[in-house]
Amino acid sequence: MNRINKLFQEKKGQILSVYFTAGYPNLEDTVPVIEELVKNGVDLIEIGMPFSDPVADGPVIQHSSLIALQNGMSIRKLFEQLKDIRQTVDIPLILMGYINPVLQYGVKAFCQKCKEVGIDGLIIPDLPMDVFEEEFKAVFEANDLHNIFLITPQTSEERLRKIDEVSTGFIYMVSSNSTTGAKTSVSEFQKEYFERVNSLSLKNPRLIGFGISNAETFANACQYANGAIIGSAFVKAMEGSEPLGQKISGFINSIATDI
Repeated sequence: MNRINKLFQEKKGQILSVYFTAGYPNLEDTVPVIEELVKNGVDLIEIGMPFSDPVADGPVIQHSSLIALQNGMSIRKLFEQLKDIRQTVDIPLILMGYINPVLQYGVKAFCQKCKEVGIDGLIIPDLPMDVFEEEFKAVFEANDLHNIFLITPQTSEERLRKIDEVSTGFIYMVSSNSTTGAKTSVSEFQKEYFERVNSLSLKNPRLIGFGISNAETFANACQYANGAIIGSAFVKAMEGSEPLGQKISGFINSIATDI
């Protein structure tokens, strides 16, 4: 069974997913960050593949991508870093990024490499659903990879149901129609959106992302979904000169003490 499905079978709520950019703050920090997140109780990890034009990301993640690229990060380097990751890490791992680098690597080769190193799913915001179904779905399935689709407050009910039909892992609920970045609370507009999606009785579990930045927003999001995704706030917390493990444990402990 794919580790993503296993997670959602075993844990129905308060799921904490954390995004970070591979190769940031230093090139060889990728695996240490993953292992520290696991040590601190995170349920799922999204590993960002740095890209020169990350249009869906806010300034914090854009900056981290730039630094990672300057450090020498690439998809080939990332796969090299992850080659032994399953010797120490057993929680679900997802790669998140944009379709262009995947196409350059070769979709079939990319998916095969994901399976080889133990990746469970992909989040590719600029991969259209019809293109995925027509061109990529078979190779994803052959390599036991879930493709995670994003929905927003503007997503129609018809498209929501289609995404639910096509999805096999979970649905990524973008909390607002904006780029990534920390917010301080869940607005009434977002609450209405979350409740509308819940009323549809979709078959797939859901995680809420974009704007989850602290214990309050994490707890609020968990009222309306199976859990939440933290990205920009965590990447921001990795700045500074403190030891990596200290920065990570301090941040995760500030989000949830009972995950």
